[in-house]
Amino acid sequence: MHTIKTDKPAKQDSGQFISKIRDFYAARTGGELSSPLAHIRTYGCQQNVSDSEHIKGMLAEMGFGFTQEPENADFIIFNTCAVREHAQDRVFGNVGALKNIKNRKPHTLIALCGCMVQQEHVAEKIKKSYPFVGLVFGTHVLHRFPELLYDALTSSKRVFEIPDEDGTIHEDIPVQRDGRFKAWLSIMYGCNNFCTYCIVPHVRGRERSRNPERILEEARELVQEGYKEITLLGQNVNSYGKHEGHGMDFPELLQKINDIPGDFLIRFMTSHPKDATKKLFDTISRCDKVARHFHLPFQSGSNRILKAMNRGYTREQYLELIEYARKVVPGISFTSDVIVGFPGETREDFEQTLGIIRRVGFTSLFTFIYSPRKGTPASKMPDPVSREEKTAWFHEMTRIQEEIAASRSADMVGTTVKALIENAGKGFLEARLSENIVVRVDGDSSLVGRIAVVEITQARSWILIGKIKELI
Repeated sequence: MHTIKTDKPAKQDSGQFISKIRDFYAARTGGELSSPLAHIRTYGCQQNVSDSEHIKGMLAEMGFGFTQEPENADFIIFNTCAVREHAQDRVFGNVGALKNIKNRKPHTLIALCGCMVQQEHVAEKIKKSYPFVGLVFGTHVLHRFPELLYDALTSSKRVFEIPDEDGTIHEDIPVQRDGRFKAWLSIMYGCNNFCTYCIVPHVRGRERSRNPERILEEARELVQEGYKEITLLGQNVNSYGKHEGHGMDFPELLQKINDIPGDFLIRFMTSHPKDATKKLFDTISRCDKVARHFHLPFQSGSNRILKAMNRGYTREQYLELIEYARKVVPGISFTSDVIVGFPGETREDFEQTLGIIRRVGFTSLFTFIYSPRKGTPASKMPDPVSREEKTAWFHEMTRIQEEIAASRSADMVGTTVKALIENAGKGFLEARLSENIVVRVDGDSSLVGRIAVVEITQARSWILIGKIKELI
C-alpha cells in the first residue's frame, strides 16, 4: 500500500504531472497518436457533477478522450456520494462489476473519489475487499488529481489519499463542462450546520467561500460563451461569505451576477432556512435574471423533530419565510426536501409535516425515508417505528403532493410563459420555466438551448403541455 504524504505546498503545480502522464501513455503505445480513453461515472449531487467536470478538464489536458463504455476505457473513475445508504450500495455493486474488466485488461486503472471514500471505514473496506481499485482520493485533494494519477500509474502500488482535514479552495483547475447552455458555478464548499442525520460536514469539511471577484470573472466568461442558465452551488449558499474577510454576502453576490450584461437565468442551491433572510428575498425581487424558484428544504414539520435534527429553525419561522417571499416575489415557486421516519418521529409529528406540505403547496418535493449514516448522531438515536410504517407514511405523503402538483399545473393552463428548451425526447421537446416546472412542446432538436415563449395548453401532475409562440 502506498500513501502520498500531504505536506506538499497547497498550490502544487500539476502541470508537470499532466505532461508526464501524456508521456507515459505515449510510451505505452509506442508513440502512436491514439488517445487513452477515460470513463467517468458520477453519483449524487450537483456539486459532484461540477467536481467531475473538473476531473474531465484535467484528463483532457492529459490527452485523454472519453467513452461511455467502461469496457473501452484505459482509466475508470467513479465520483461517489455518501448522503444515503442506497447510493453507497450502488457504488459498491457497480465497482464490483469492474473486476472482470480488470481481469481482461490488467492495464486498466480503476479509481474512486468523492464523498463516500472520504469516510475512513469505507476506505478500509475498499482496501480489503476491492484490491483491483488502484487509486482512491477524497474530497479535499481534487486539485492534486494529476499527481495522484501519475503516482498510481507508475508506482505499481495502490494509492490512497484521504487527508482528514478541511480542504482549501484552489482556483484555475481546468474544467470541461458537460452542457453547452447550462453551467454549474461553485461559490463555496463545505458545511457548518451538522444536522444530526447528515454526513456532509464530515466528508466535505467546514464552510469555505470563494473570492467574489473570481466567481464574477467565471460568471462573465460563462455568459460570453453563450450559457443561458448558471446555477450557483454550495452546501448552504445562504451562508456564502459569512466566515470570510471580503465582506460580501450571498444577496450581494447574487445582485452582482444579475448585473452582468446578457440574456441568462440564475439559479442556486442549496439553501438552508435558518440562513435565508428577508434581504435575500428582497434582492431576488429586484433581480430580473434570478429564477422565480427557491429550493428550501424543511425536512420536517414538527418542531420537536427539527430540534432533534439540529436544523436551527421552527415550523413557524419556516412558514414566515414562505409568506414573506410570496409577498415580495409574486409567483415564486418552492420545492423542498423531506425526510420521513427520522428516529423518534411519531404519527403526530408526521401529520405536522403533511400540514406544511398542504399549506405551502410545493411545486415538487424530494422525499426520502430516513437512512442512517455511520458517524452521525442520529444513527445512535432510538428508532422504534418499523420500516413498513415509514413506507406507508412515505406513500401517503407522495399522494398528497401529487394532488397539489396537479392542481397547481391546472391553474397554469392558458398562461403564456418563457422557458429554456433543455432536451429532446421522442417527438417532443422539454423546456423548463423559471419556476422550475417542465413543459413539453413540439419541435426538433435544433431548438435545444433556445429560450421560447410558450402557451400552456394542457396540464398533468408533474409536467405541462404547451406550444411555442415565439423563440427569443
